[in-house]
Amino acid sequence: PTLNDHLKGKKHQKLLSVRTARKSQQEKSLFVSGFHKGTSNLEITDYFQTFGTVANVIMDKDKGLYAIIEMESTEGVEKVLSITHHCMNGQKLRVKHKENKEFKYIPKKKQDPGKKQLIDFEELIQVLCQAVDVDEQMKQLLQLFELTDSEKILRKLVVSLLQEVFLEFFPSCRILPFGSSVNAFDIHGCDMDLYLDLEHTKTFQANARSTAETEEVNETKQDTQSEDSILSDINLETSTTTEVLELVATVLQKCVPGVHKVQAVTTARLPVVKFIHKESGLQGDVSINNRLAVRNTMFLQLCASVDQRVRPLVYAVRYWAKQKQLAGNPFGGGPLMNNYAVTLLVVFFLQNRTPPVLPTVNRLKEIADEDDHCVIDGWDCTFPSDCSKVEPSANSEGLCGLFTEFYKFYSQFDFAGTVISLRKGKVHLVTDFIGPESDKTLRLGPINIQDPFELSHNVSGNINERTGQKFKRQLDEAFKYCRSLQYQRKSNKGKIWGIVRLFQPLSSTECSPAHSPAVDYSPGKELSHGVNMLTIPFKLSSLSEQTRGKLHGSPDFREIWFNKVCHAVLYVMETVLECSCSCTEGNNVQTNDVKISSFGGTGEKEEDHFGLKRPFPVEEIPETSSTKKARAESLQYQGEVTWHCAVWNRVWIGRRKMRRQLHYRTRESDTSTSVVISSLEIEEKVTEAILKQEENGDKSSPLIMFTLCAFLVGGNEDTRTMIRVTPIQQTALFLEFFHFLESFVPKMTEKCYEKSD
Repeated sequence: PTLNDHLKGKKHQKLLSVRTARKSQQEKSLFVSGFHKGTSNLEITDYFQTFGTVANVIMDKDKGLYAIIEMESTEGVEKVLSITHHCMNGQKLRVKHKENKEFKYIPKKKQDPGKKQLIDFEELIQVLCQAVDVDEQMKQLLQLFELTDSEKILRKLVVSLLQEVFLEFFPSCRILPFGSSVNAFDIHGCDMDLYLDLEHTKTFQANARSTAETEEVNETKQDTQSEDSILSDINLETSTTTEVLELVATVLQKCVPGVHKVQAVTTARLPVVKFIHKESGLQGDVSINNRLAVRNTMFLQLCASVDQRVRPLVYAVRYWAKQKQLAGNPFGGGPLMNNYAVTLLVVFFLQNRTPPVLPTVNRLKEIADEDDHCVIDGWDCTFPSDCSKVEPSANSEGLCGLFTEFYKFYSQFDFAGTVISLRKGKVHLVTDFIGPESDKTLRLGPINIQDPFELSHNVSGNINERTGQKFKRQLDEAFKYCRSLQYQRKSNKGKIWGIVRLFQPLSSTECSPAHSPAVDYSPGKELSHGVNMLTIPFKLSSLSEQTRGKLHGSPDFREIWFNKVCHAVLYVMETVLECSCSCTEGNNVQTNDVKISSFGGTGEKEEDHFGLKRPFPVEEIPETSSTKKARAESLQYQGEVTWHCAVWNRVWIGRRKMRRQLHYRTRESDTSTSVVISSLEIEEKVTEAILKQEENGDKSSPLIMFTLCAFLVGGNEDTRTMIRVTPIQQTALFLEFFHFLESFVPKMTEKCYEKSD
C-alpha cells in the first residue's frame, strides 16, 4: 500500500513527467562540433533549419567548441543524419546523435525556514552602526545571531525523531540535547550535541536478564521478546564505550530516516557518533558518557535567565574572541579556547562585580531545594532548577560599562599564576593545585579556568603559551579602545564606532602568535614606551616536578620563582654571554640568593683561559634620570635586585652562523657516539668561539656599560619578572645589543632554571 501511495503521489508523478520530457528531448537532439570558434547561434540555426524546424540551440559557453541542436521532431533528426558530410562556412562539421545519459532528477533545494545563515560581516557593520548606542548594538548582535523560533522547532523535531527510533532499540533511554544549541547562547548553524542516557535501559536489561534466569527453560514467544533483539547481543553494563557507540552508529545509519554520513569517532577524548540529518542539514554528535555536560548546559541556562544582561554580553565577547582568532574553530597558529571557556570567563567577571551580577556556584547550592540535589560521577552539581529562587542583582550597570569593565578586569588579571574558580567566585594560586590530592590535579597552563562542577577539569587546558600571550595582548588592545570616544559615541561621519571596531578580523600580520608592535631601534631613540624592559613570564609548565613540589601550597611562590629567575639571569649574563656583573642587594632579595656564577658548582667561576673577562669598574655608577623615572612609574612589585654589567665583546653578532659551524664540526668529529648537548651548553660554546675570534681586539675598556634591575610583578597583573635595562650611555651599539637581549634572555633564562632543577 505504501508503494501504491507513492506512485500516485505528486513527487513521483512530477518525476515521471520530467523523465518523459527529458527522454523526448534526447531523441530529438544532435551533437555538433567542428565549426569556427565564435560561430553564433543564429548561423547554426540557419544551417540546420533547412532540415526541419530547430527548437533550441545550446552552445558550449566556455570554449565554444560544440553545440547541442534540439529539432522540433525526430524526422528532422533523421534528415540531418541521412547526410554523410556537413559543411558550414568552409568547415566540415561532425554531427552525431546526442549520447544517451542516465537521467538523475535532482530537485532544487529550497532554503529551509528553520535554517538561517550567519550574517555577513559587512552587513553586520551596516546594521550595528545604525544603532543609537553601544547597549543597542549588543542587543542587536544577539538578535542577529540567536536561533529563530523556527530553527528551534526544527531541532526539537529532529530530537523527537531520534528519541522515537532509539526507544525501539534501547527501551527507556533518553535523548538529551546539550551545548550551544540549547544553553541560551545558540547561533545560526551550530551543531546539535546529544547525550544518549542509557541508565534506565541498563536497569531494563538487567531486570530482563534476571527474569529470564528465574524462569523455566520453556520460554514463551512473548518472554523472548521482552528484551529487544539488539540488546540480546550486548551487555550495556560490561560493554566498552566503543562497542556501544558502534551499535548507536548502526541504529542511526539503518533505522533513522534522513540520517546519513554517520561516523563513530571512538578515539577522541570524548568519543561520539557524528551524523548529518539530510532534510534539515543539521549536523549532530551523539555521546553516551557526558552527563556533566548536560548539567553544565543547565547551569548556563540558569545564568542567562537570572539577569537579562548576561546573554548580550556573552554574545559580544564570544564574537570578539572568534574574530580575533582566540576561540572557536582553529584558523592556525595553535589551539584556541572553546566557547564554553569564554562563557565562563564572562560569568566569573559578573560574579566579581560590586555588587555581583551573578551569584557563585556555592551560593546557588545554598538556596537549592532538596529536589535539586544532584551528584554526577562524584561531583556535586547542585543548583536551583527554578531561576525565581535566585535573588535579583542590585547591580545597575549598563551593557556598555560592563563590556568595558570586562576587558579592564582581564587585562589586569594574573592568568598564569592563578586558577579561576566559579564555585567560590574567586581565584586560587596555581600552587594550590600541584599537590597529590586527586580533586586538584588540574592540567595547568597559561590560562586556568576550573570547571564549576568537575573540579579536576581545566576547560582552557588545551591552549599553549603563544595562544595565552595572544589572548592577553588582545585584551589589552580591546581595553585601550574601550576607553576612547570612538567606542562610547556614535560617529556623525559614518565611521565605524562602538563594538563594531572590536570585531574587525585580524590582519595576516596580526594572526601570527609571535606578532608584537614594531619598535624603532634607530640611534638616539629609546623604545616606544621610554624604558628598555625585558619580560620573563611565569610558566609553571617549565618547572620540574621537584620545583613544583617546593612551591606546593606556598603563598609566596612568586618570590620563590623570582629568586630562581634571578639565579638564571645572572648565569645567562655571566656564564653564557661572558659579561662582567656585580650585584647590588635590593628589597626582600638576599645577596646570597643571586650571588652565583654557575649552576651545579660551588665556587666562583674562574677566569677563562682566553683572559678576556674583566671585572666591572669599582667606582660608583650614578643612577640615571631614566632609571629614576622608571622606578617611580614601575608596576607593583615585591623585591628588587640590580646588577651593574659590562660587555667586552660583540658576543651577540654572528651567533647563528657560529652555531651552524659548531654543529657541523661536532657531527664530523664525533660520528660514533650520540651525545645530547643542552641549548645552554651550545650557547656557551658559541660565545667561547666568538671570543676566540676576537682575542686580539682592544679589551682596555668595555664596549657597553649598563645596569639590570629585576623586579617582580604579580597579584593584579600577570605574574612575571620585569628587567629594566639602563645604559650608562645611550648608543646605537647598546640598542643593537638590547634588541638581542629581548629574545635571548627570556629564552635562555627558562632553559637555565630548567637545568637548575
